[in-house]
Amino acid sequence: MQEHEAGHVPGRAPEQKPAGKKRGLVLEGGAMRGMFTAGVLDVFLEEGIVFDGAVGVSAGATFGCNFKSQQAGRAIRYNTRFSHDWRYCSFRSLLVTGDLYGADFCYNQIPNLLDPFDYERYRENPMEFYCVASDCVTGRPVYKKLETCDEKELTWMRASASMPIASRVVQVDGYRLLDGGMTDSVPLRFFEGLGYTHNVVILTQPRNFRKKPSSLMWLMRLMLGKYPLAVEAMRRRPEVYNEEVDDVFAKADRGEVLVICPEAPLGISRTEKDAGELRRVYEAGRRLARARIDAVREFLARD
Repeated sequence: MQEHEAGHVPGRAPEQKPAGKKRGLVLEGGAMRGMFTAGVLDVFLEEGIVFDGAVGVSAGATFGCNFKSQQAGRAIRYNTRFSHDWRYCSFRSLLVTGDLYGADFCYNQIPNLLDPFDYERYRENPMEFYCVASDCVTGRPVYKKLETCDEKELTWMRASASMPIASRVVQVDGYRLLDGGMTDSVPLRFFEGLGYTHNVVILTQPRNFRKKPSSLMWLMRLMLGKYPLAVEAMRRRPEVYNEEVDDVFAKADRGEVLVICPEAPLGISRTEKDAGELRRVYEAGRRLARARIDAVREFLARD
């Protein structure tokens, strides 16, 4: 059996549930639908909302890390600034680098040079932060605790956001990984398994959304043929996703979790380049967060 480093949780979450109240933040992905999440999180920062931990999938991780580093406005700033830069996201980048979202530009040049990420504040913030990636070999999710956002941990974050077909398989710590949304798009159960009792879930689709089978499964089979369990995970993704969302809203209806999601489809491309559209979706997240902020405070304050 493969050994896993501390901080890696392959497959399902541990069974033990530490006693006591723990406030969790669960962040769905969705590529540029993540601008909605960024808007919500910036309002949370401005209002002093605090969590004990967060788990992000794909864009939920790449944008959500700015909540731990307490950099309100950073996600919308660099996305609008670089949306038309071919090095950030383009078919040219896919042809030149093998990744639609350029790995070096997104995970080196932006955080280290062009719009610096506050690594020190990230490390000093006691809030735990996890990302979810998908193991191409096993077809199962892997959960990684990101403590420093150093180069290796940024590689994990890149893996979490590496969309199949549009990205190379990411190799790190003995794993071959792709987008966490392939296997666990809404990791609420993972956080509950870690003992998080008061969870706020931010989704980027409205409540009535149901995922349908992908019309690109033929291409998945062609591109990921050497990873049959990853292909099977993609085939089952709609079923798994819809069941997870049903579980989230059933718990929300019982008052066990609080959900923030768009009231209608956001109507934005996963690879949107129009800065006005990015800001529109970001502002939609801000407006809804403002409208729900008292409910969030009340929920997190419960015993």
